[in-house]
Amino acid sequence: MITIEALCVRVGNVSTVEIQHWIDSAWLRPAGEPGAYVFDDIDVARARLIAELTGELGIGEDGMPVVLSLLDQLYDARRQMLRLRAALDRPQAADLRARLSMLLGVSDDARG
Repeated sequence: MITIEALCVRVGNVSTVEIQHWIDSAWLRPAGEPGAYVFDDIDVARARLIAELTGELGIGEDGMPVVLSLLDQLYDARRQMLRLRAALDRPQAADLRARLSMLLGVSDDARG
């Protein structure tokens, strides 16, 4: 867990005022109370993403909530797919894998 000042250093080229704006806009959701926020690794990654989206890609105030929402949905779907894959890779799921392959029209050879 790091402070807002440390977050600014890790992200680079962002001020505490910008970070506070991101928090006020609900783009970034740190733990703690105003004036005593603490940020973890996921907050650092999200802050870097926001900095890239606003800086390099030119995403504006109006578009940012849409872009972040879509990215959140994409990352959530990816996490769910990884959990599903892990469950299907268990030895106990061999029958289920075979049934799914049949339903999806995928041969075991094509599964990779």
